Amino acid sequence: MTSESAVDGSLRELLHLRGRGAWQFLVLLQATLGLYTLHNFGTIRLIPAVMVLVLIAVAGAIVVLVEQEPLPWRASLSVIVAVLIATTLSRSFPREGAVVTPATIFAAFYVLAILVLCGRFWVAWGGVAGVMLVVLLTDLAGIDSPFTATDVPMMTVAAVSVAVAIMGPTQRSLRSLRTEATVRAAAEATLAAENAERDRQLAELDKVARPMLERIAEGADLDPGEREQCRLLEAELRDRLRAPQLATDEIGRAARIARSRGVEVVLLDDGGFAGVARTVREQVFALAVEELTAAECGTVTIRVLPPARRLLATVLVDGGSVDRRTDIDREGRSTVST
Repeated sequence: MTSESAVDGSLRELLHLRGRGAWQFLVLLQATLGLYTLHNFGTIRLIPAVMVLVLIAVAGAIVVLVEQEPLPWRASLSVIVAVLIATTLSRSFPREGAVVTPATIFAAFYVLAILVLCGRFWVAWGGVAGVMLVVLLTDLAGIDSPFTATDVPMMTVAAVSVAVAIMGPTQRSLRSLRTEATVRAAAEATLAAENAERDRQLAELDKVARPMLERIAEGADLDPGEREQCRLLEAELRDRLRAPQLATDEIGRAARIARSRGVEVVLLDDGGFAGVARTVREQVFALAVEELTAAECGTVTIRVLPPARRLLATVLVDGGSVDRRTDIDREGRSTVST
């Protein structure tokens, strides 16, 4: 019953009442509740005694296994109803001549004490008041007061309530520290990723552009071939800035060869690849390489559209005798228009 909305740094986590620790605590709690309610089998009739045992066990399981904090209202009210019904049954069906013991009240107040840990302070104390009212209404002989029957077990709820009040500032401090640590870790991860990407781009730039930049820095006169190489290099670097997701080795090689033939190549990336299947992206890459390889003149424009568009990418070929547009949607279906 682990809830995704369980709050990190909650009192349950502080007391290790999650996961394996919660199950271990549940076993101990149920054993304690069972030992108390077993006393009912000597003082009240069999069927009510069994019902009391089941109700208390269910209430104990709810407060431990439902990890959302504070405990949802439906679960909290179910616990209160179970506790009140169990208390009523334990005091309303005594065996003939038997003296009713407060065993169920002790077990019920243990459950209400755990309810305080679940973030339902006032609900738990409302349950305490309800149990006292049940004791008052079912004490037909008028011998016991509700305080006589509940004073000792009430101390358990009171002690847990005081402990929760004392631990509250510690709990808030731990939550604040955890939030700050998470934010700091996210910022450090982002910075590391940015540094890694910058280093990668610098290494790529160093590999591609350093020889030509060193030659220019030396003041050497560039021949026509070297000037053409500079033009192609400048276009390739521009592609990496304007269309980083289209700057694959295959597309870069095909664009370089197409530009050397006199084709004008325009690559644009507006971020539409986010969340798209890899096979669809590869389909766009394959189409781009195909059109760049086939182009002999004119302009080839390859654009990845912005996110949330029906279409993912367009490839427009504008040549002497060719005027063709290919649209690819986000499922990989392509449409060609001339």
